[in-house]
Amino acid sequence: MNINRKVAVIGMGYVGMPLAVAFAKHFDVIGFDIDQNKIENYKNNIDPTGEIGEEILKNSALKFTSNEQDLSDCDFYIVTVPTPIKQDNTPNLSPVEGATSTVAKYINKGDYVVYESTVYPGVTEDVCVPLIETISGLNSPTDFKVGYSPERINPGDKENTVENIVKIVSGIDAESLNVISEVYSKVIKAGIHRASSIKVAESAKVVENSQRDINIAFMNELSQVFNLMDINTNEVIEAMNTKWNALGFYPGLVGGHCIGVDPYYFIYQAENLGYHSQIISAGRKINNKMPHFVINNVIKELMKHKKSSNSNVVIAGLTFKENTPDFRNSKVMDMISDLNEFGIRPKIIDPYVDSYNGDLQADIINLTDVKEPVDVLIYAVNHRDFQNINDETFLDLLNHESSIIIDLKNRFKIYESETIAYWSI
Repeated sequence: MNINRKVAVIGMGYVGMPLAVAFAKHFDVIGFDIDQNKIENYKNNIDPTGEIGEEILKNSALKFTSNEQDLSDCDFYIVTVPTPIKQDNTPNLSPVEGATSTVAKYINKGDYVVYESTVYPGVTEDVCVPLIETISGLNSPTDFKVGYSPERINPGDKENTVENIVKIVSGIDAESLNVISEVYSKVIKAGIHRASSIKVAESAKVVENSQRDINIAFMNELSQVFNLMDINTNEVIEAMNTKWNALGFYPGLVGGHCIGVDPYYFIYQAENLGYHSQIISAGRKINNKMPHFVINNVIKELMKHKKSSNSNVVIAGLTFKENTPDFRNSKVMDMISDLNEFGIRPKIIDPYVDSYNGDLQADIINLTDVKEPVDVLIYAVNHRDFQNINDETFLDLLNHESSIIIDLKNRFKIYESETIAYWSI
C-alpha cells in the first residue's frame, strides 16, 4: 500500500491551515489558496487566523502557493474550502465546486481526492465525482479514488487540535478506505474512525453540529421563558447540572461557520426528499432570534432607567467565539445592527480584533480608551484575555450613578447594587 503521497490541501483558512501544517510533519505538502494576499502572509510567517503562529510557520516544511499549476505534482488532494449558505439559507456549493474543478485539471490515474468541507449527504458522490469525471476524462473508482473526512477543528482551542481529535474517514470503496485511513493515521494521534460509507461520514458532520444547535436552542428558549418569569436561567442550570446525566449546555449566541450553518445543509437535503425538518428548523429560528431578544431587553432596561440613544454602550467581544479573531457571522454583529436601529453606536472592546470597516456603526477601542462612564456594558464573548482581567476593572468602567450590566456569559454572577442593574440570559 503506497502512502508516500504528495499532499495538496486546497483552502488555507481556519481548517486547511492547521491541517496542512500537521500533514507537513509527515508528508511533502502544498498549501493552496486562490487568495494571493493570504498566501503571501503565510509565506512571510504571518498567520491572520491565530491558529498556528509565526514560530510554527517559520519552522514548517509546508509550501504555500496560489499558483494552481503547482498542484500538478500532487497525488493526494484534500479539499477544505468553506461551504457557506445563500441568503435563503440553502447551501452554497460554489467554493467546493470551484475547488473540485481546479483539482480535476491536474488529477491523474491513481490519485486521491478527500473532502473535508461540510456538505449534505450525497454531495461528494453526486456532485463532486461527476464534476471531476467530466473535466478530467477519468472515471471513479477505477481511475481515481475519493473519500470524505469531516473537519472537526475547534478554532481558538489550543488543546483540541487537529492531531488530538478522532478523525472520521470514509472512501468510495474498500481500497480507498484503507489508503485514506493509513494516510490520516500518520497525522492523527487520537485515532481513526472508519465510516462504512461516504454518506455516513457526511451525515456525521452535519448531525453533530445540528445536535449542538438544538441543545443550545432549548436553553435559549428556556432563557426567554425564565426571563418572563423573573427567574435566573443560570441558577436553574446550576441546580439541574447536579444530576449525573445533565448535558451541561447553556444559553448563548450561536454564530460562526459550523453550528450556525451546517444544520441548513441537513434541512435542505431533507426537504429535497420531501421531509420538512421540524426540530432542527425550530432550533435555527430560536438561535437566530437570540441577538434580538438580548437587545430588546437592553432597550427595556435603558427605558426603565430613563436613558436615551446617547447612552454610552460598550460591548466586550465581537468575534463569533472565544479566542479567535474571526467575527464573520458573529451574532454580536446582529446585536450591533439592532442597536444602530435605535440610534446607538456602541464601542467594541476585543483584544483579537484590530479594526472594523463594515457597514454597521461601531467603534473598535481598547479597554484603556474608555474615558466616559459606561451606561451599558454587554459582556458578550468570554475571551481568555478578558478572563485574565479582574471583575473590578470592568465594573470601574460603569456609570455608578445608574448603569446596566448585560451578562451573556454569566461572568458577574448577578452583580447588582443600588445603582447597577444586572441582566443575564
